[in-house]
Amino acid sequence: MQEYFEPEFKKNAFHCPFCEVYSHQDWRFRLLLYNGNGTPNPNVMIDQLRIHGWSTSTCSHCGKTSFWHDEKLIYPKSSIAPLPNDDMPNDVMDDYLEARNIVNDSARGACALLRLALQKLMPHLGESGKNLNKDIGNLVSKGISMDIQRALDSVRVIGNDAVHPGELDLKDDDLTAISLFHLINYIIENQISSKKKIDYIYSYLPQNKINGIENRDK
Repeated sequence: MQEYFEPEFKKNAFHCPFCEVYSHQDWRFRLLLYNGNGTPNPNVMIDQLRIHGWSTSTCSHCGKTSFWHDEKLIYPKSSIAPLPNDDMPNDVMDDYLEARNIVNDSARGACALLRLALQKLMPHLGESGKNLNKDIGNLVSKGISMDIQRALDSVRVIGNDAVHPGELDLKDDDLTAISLFHLINYIIENQISSKKKIDYIYSYLPQNKINGIENRDK
């Protein structure tokens, strides 16, 4: 999964908050007025000194313009959470992206959604998806690593405490919420992406070599 570069004031390139593609940004520190037909009017320019602190950045990929004030992104809202792993199943990604959209405003809500996303991931890992705690126990019995077990249980427990009274207060805990996004991506990378890469390479082995390996391991 590619590294995520969040929007940053005056930075030449970052992941666009509209199309989420890493692309060059064209900065303007004066605001153009637009004609009635939606085209910019180059003859009418509002100087930044008159509208203090406003500037814009335009994405070279999608062409959409973001608005900044006092060096902070005002529109559109940009999530502080990382992008999802490319191999994340679609039903899991739906909840992941919803969590990513709200994490700036509600860390607790994002954690609860990520717990739901983890439960939806279970059938993709060969489990029922009905009881998350039991599913994780089954994966442990099948030999998943301690790191993955701890990642799974961290998302489960923190996500549960986000919606039920518990020992954790997640109301303004952005750091914990962002950590859960990274854990979900780590689980996907370990349990889906890595295996996908191994299967791809293994498929290139000559069939007689594969037969020999299978006979050896019987």
